[in-house]
Amino acid sequence: MSLSLPFRSTAIALCASVTGVLAFAPNAHAVEPLDTFSAHISGYITSFDTEIRADGEGRRGTDIDLHRDLGLGDDNLIANVGFTWRPWENHEFAVSYYTQSADATRTIERDIEFDGTLYEASSRIRTDVDVDAYEASYTWWAANRDQWALGPRVGLIWYRMELGIDLDVDVGGNQGGASAKSNVSADVPAPMIGGGWRWTPLDDWRLSADVGYFTISVDDIDGDIYFGRAGVEWFPWERAGFSLDYTYTRIEADADKTSFTGNVNFTDAGLRLGFVYRF
Repeated sequence: MSLSLPFRSTAIALCASVTGVLAFAPNAHAVEPLDTFSAHISGYITSFDTEIRADGEGRRGTDIDLHRDLGLGDDNLIANVGFTWRPWENHEFAVSYYTQSADATRTIERDIEFDGTLYEASSRIRTDVDVDAYEASYTWWAANRDQWALGPRVGLIWYRMELGIDLDVDVGGNQGGASAKSNVSADVPAPMIGGGWRWTPLDDWRLSADVGYFTISVDDIDGDIYFGRAGVEWFPWERAGFSLDYTYTRIEADADKTSFTGNVNFTDAGLRLGFVYRF
């Protein structure tokens, strides 16, 4: 899954321009545990490990590993953008977004039934997948001190997934037709309740961590969500610096919806290296 070329080129150019301007900026003053406002742009090296089952009309589908069975790569570099805003002393809101897509063609080694269509072993199929991820959170910094802050956090990551499988060549060497084509789309909400922590051990450095968990049973979706993030920020300039963090989200969900009936079990995890502007 990779970022589209125009978006990627724009992001690289923006980072290069901002870095050039900041090269002449004065050194930073002591950074606080919390910002009034911050903007982040980062490269996200993600490992999107996904297993999915799409059931047909009265028929159970096959549990499919997108990497092992269909040849979709699981390590990708994409762009992520995010913002935080603290309008009141102890109340902070955050949003972020990224998108990724991938496709692959593979001769499958076993029969696969997906969304009511059977793809036989030794046939060649093409797979396309698109994922959009929207994240929003609110943190109440119940303990807000000079060098650290700690508080409860509620958040939501909303995954929009679209997966299509087309028969390219069947076991007899014949080209696939329109009847051998399946497409499903799934909206997977991942709410979480947990906590957030920030600490500034040195003037130019800030450490952070967020954790969360939730069991969901709403809108014909049942599942468990696990979330964690740990990171470090370095501010060589007063209002700008760099960040490195590791993010982990795991969702195990069953769905019974018009657009998708089946199971989704995936882990969205990876490192993010980015640029931060704050005040």
